[in-house]
Amino acid sequence: MICEHCKQRNATVTVTQVQNSQKVEHHYCDVCASQFHPFHAEFKQEPVSIQQLLSNWFGSPTWQQKVGEKQQAPPQQQTCSHCGFTYKRFLKEGKFGCPGCYDTFAEHLPKLFNRIQAGPQHIGKMPGAHSNVYVIKKQIEDIRKRMKDAVDEEQFEEAAKLRDEAKELENQLQFEGGDVS
Repeated sequence: MICEHCKQRNATVTVTQVQNSQKVEHHYCDVCASQFHPFHAEFKQEPVSIQQLLSNWFGSPTWQQKVGEKQQAPPQQQTCSHCGFTYKRFLKEGKFGCPGCYDTFAEHLPKLFNRIQAGPQHIGKMPGAHSNVYVIKKQIEDIRKRMKDAVDEEQFEEAAKLRDEAKELENQLQFEGGDVS
């Protein structure tokens, strides 16, 4: 999404206002938001921890329904086999206990990320020197997924084209100084 003010940079700040009982959203890049938004001088409060954010937004689990309705099995009862961390504890603390937690609770994360941010894919700033390498790696990853799907569907010519495209990007990645993995 492009900034509504300068129409040049990616919009990374969303300002939501309620006017006449209707929600209005404006999307700005960080530069325009800091220069032109009327509230930019008042953002001097302490940063909110992820624990506070999650506990405020997810104080009552989404699986709980109104009284009288059929209850679903709560996802909080799930436990990581590596460290014993529960999903309920993750919602309370805002962080996982080990890398295995990401796999254990993977089915619940997309819905959670959709509620916290615009979607499961992070869109925001990244260091300039690494951004091109990251973009190329992401393209290679996407091509490899498409190549696997093409092979699974026995579309070998398409898979060969994708393989060649991935090799070109890998060469470009080596030129940029990134690791091919």
